[in-house]
Parts: sequence; structure tokens; C-alpha cells
Amino acid sequence: MLEKVVIANRGEIALRVLRACKALGIRTVAVHSSADKDLMHVRLSDESVCIGPPSSTDSYLNIPSIISAMEVTDADAVHPGYGFLSENADFAEQVENSGFVFIGPRAETIRMMGDKVSAIELMRKAGVPTVPGSNGPLDDNNDRTLALAKEIGYPVIIKAAAGGGGRGMRVVHNEAALLKGVYVTQTEAKSFFGSGVVYLEKFLENPRHVEIQVLGDGQGNAIHLGDRDCSMQRRHQKVLEEAPAPDIPAAIRAEVAETCVQACKNLNYRGAGTLEFLYEDEAFYFIEMNTRVQVEHPVTEMVTGIDIVREQLLIAGGAALSLKQEDITITGHAFECRINAEDPVSFLPSPGKVNLFHAPGGIGVRVDSHLYSGYTVPPHYDSLIAKLICHGDDREQALMRMQIALDELLIDGIKSNIPLQRELVRDSEFHKGGLNIHYLEEKLSS
Repeated sequence: MLEKVVIANRGEIALRVLRACKALGIRTVAVHSSADKDLMHVRLSDESVCIGPPSSTDSYLNIPSIISAMEVTDADAVHPGYGFLSENADFAEQVENSGFVFIGPRAETIRMMGDKVSAIELMRKAGVPTVPGSNGPLDDNNDRTLALAKEIGYPVIIKAAAGGGGRGMRVVHNEAALLKGVYVTQTEAKSFFGSGVVYLEKFLENPRHVEIQVLGDGQGNAIHLGDRDCSMQRRHQKVLEEAPAPDIPAAIRAEVAETCVQACKNLNYRGAGTLEFLYEDEAFYFIEMNTRVQVEHPVTEMVTGIDIVREQLLIAGGAALSLKQEDITITGHAFECRINAEDPVSFLPSPGKVNLFHAPGGIGVRVDSHLYSGYTVPPHYDSLIAKLICHGDDREQALMRMQIALDELLIDGIKSNIPLQRELVRDSEFHKGGLNIHYLEEKLSS
């Protein structure tokens, strides 16, 4: 068992990790920027260390400062949360080389999965369904590139191997635009990600975004915890998620989940992970694997009863998986609304002082948030300030509880996207379920 963990993150996920540590009797160290000295988890942690100025480059992304904090506090391990350094293979490697435990996959696994080309190849070998594509990087042979696109069928999408977050991709609808599109994407990828490697895939025009949660202990054991639908997106950023994904035939759902487990066993995967798919016409197509805990992990926790962060901590401490696949049951339905400090119409960030914060309650209602009345939301970081999660016996009940909870949620002093979430959970088309990834963008532009 780990004895002391440095929490190398901020906001709601830092508080979430702190609670899981406390439940296991693990002492905590909050590392924070000078702008975050008043964060709730900093107040509640056993120790705290300021690791730099407000800029995340000089604090939460400062690897030497975080490792120094681990040394001076005599910590065992570091939990990176999500974002920041959570999928940075160099960070994981330096942590392990310094004699500490990185709470997540091994550095080589993160590196492998961070490269989309190698990730797709590994998934194909495990039987995970992938999008028809070049099955490897494009080279300088223009004739080969043109032939590949013709074989795949237009439209195609050019993707950066090191891309993510909606960057490093370009859709091409015809042969005339292909080679220029490849060149521009390679140039952008080199600038954004430091690697100009790109590959081709079939562009699915109206897919859903469905992902599968997995756990592995790095000792050859792996399980899945079902799936989530994350199709409600704006500019490739998720807004609302639910579990399980609605309207997917049971046999198709079970088959793809089994291949995900096999892929994790092949990788000897350690920790929590998520395999993301596009789903269209009753078929799954793998797009990437996130080697960390996801923002939307609570919806899976609500329908399975499994504390995913607790499992991360136990696995990092050397424990084998205590759960078998037959132990996992999906009960009811859950939704998560991401609450952001932003204007609900223009989406411009809205930092500032929270005069009053009131969290909703009731059966099946969970709020993951670091907010409190009097807290000042700084302008330096992501705008996520809370996650509202509601569970019910079925999708209809969970959605009704979410409507009530959103009406109760009060954040006064700054603007938030609560009005947008209230509108979305009352949308008649959303009530039907199974909407594609373009629905919210089209709704907002109409």
C-alpha cells in the first residue's frame, strides 16, 4: 500500500484524488501554483508545496519542481489526474527513475498509445475494430498516398500521429485537395506536436463518440467497466456524457468490450484507461486510447459501483486486480454535465469571485467540484469548475434527476454554462438518445 501521494493537479480532480487517498489511509501532498493556494484540496491535504507561479508551464508542467516536491515531502508516488502531465511519458519515466511510483501506465505504454499510428496497429493485432485507413504513416510517395485515399474512399481525414484535442486533423473530400491537405497537416503537426507524421483514415460523416473504460493491474489481468456515450461535443470538447451508451445492440457492445480487454492484456496494461471509438451503423471504429483517468469517469462509477481512482491507487501500490469481469454489473443509467466558468452564449471564459455556491442534492445526485462561496476562479487554467452527475434506475429517471439538479445548482458571481446544460437536458431529440457528434454544434448554430 502507498503511504504518501503527491497530487500533481488542481481543481475538482485533485479533490477527487485526495478523497480516494483519505479513504485508503494514504497521506496527501498538494502541489500547487501561487494562484491556487486557496484551492479546497490544498486546504484539506496533509501537506502542501507551492511549485511555481500561476503559469502552468512554470508550475503544473514543471517536472523538476514536482519531483523535488516528492523528494522534500518523502512521498511514495504521484497521481497526475488528467490533463497537464497525465499522459507525458517523459514525466512518468523521470518519476520512476527517481525512485517513485507513477500512478498510471508505464512510460513505454503511454508513449506507444500517444502515437496514433502505433496505437492503431496494436489494436488491430488484438482484434479491436479500427477505421479503414493507411494502417501506418504516409510517406513522400504521392502516388501511393493518392492510391490509398482512392481505396479507402472519399471523404478521408488526415490525422497527426501525435495529435489530440481536435488539433492536427483535416478532412479532404476529393483527390484534387488531397496532397495539399497532407502537406498543410504535416506542417501544422510539426509546429503543434513536434512531429510531422500523419496518416489517413476514412472520414465517418455522422458517428457517435463511444468509449470503453478498462482497468489493468500490470500483472496480466484486465477488465472493462462498460461504455459511455460522449457525443455531445462543441469544438471536439465534451459537454455532457452518459453511461451506458444508449441504443447499441448487446452482442455488438459485448464483442467490442472483449477485444478491449484483450488489447489491455496484450499490453500488460497498468492502471485505468479508456479506449475511444466512433460508432456508426452498428459498427465500432477505434480512434485512440487515453492512458489516464477521464473527466467523465464518474458516470461509469455510478452504474458499476466501482471507485476507479481507488483502483488506480491499489494497482499502483502493487495489488493485483481484486475484480473479475463477472463481478461487474451495469445498474441503471447516469449522466454527467460539465459545468464551465464561461459565458453560455459566447463561451468566453468567466473567471472571478464566486459570491455564492450551492450544490444540489437528493437521491442519485453527485457533485464533483472544488468551488465554495468566496473562492476566486483564476484566469490561468481550464474553465471546468464542477461536474454534476445524476444516476437513476433507467435513462428517463436519471435525466429527470439531472433536470432537477441543474435547476438547484447555483453559482453566483461568475457566468457559467448552466443555462446551456438546462436547455440540453430538456431537448426533445436528446431525450430520444443516440445522437451523433455534430448534433450540439448544429443546435448551437441554428
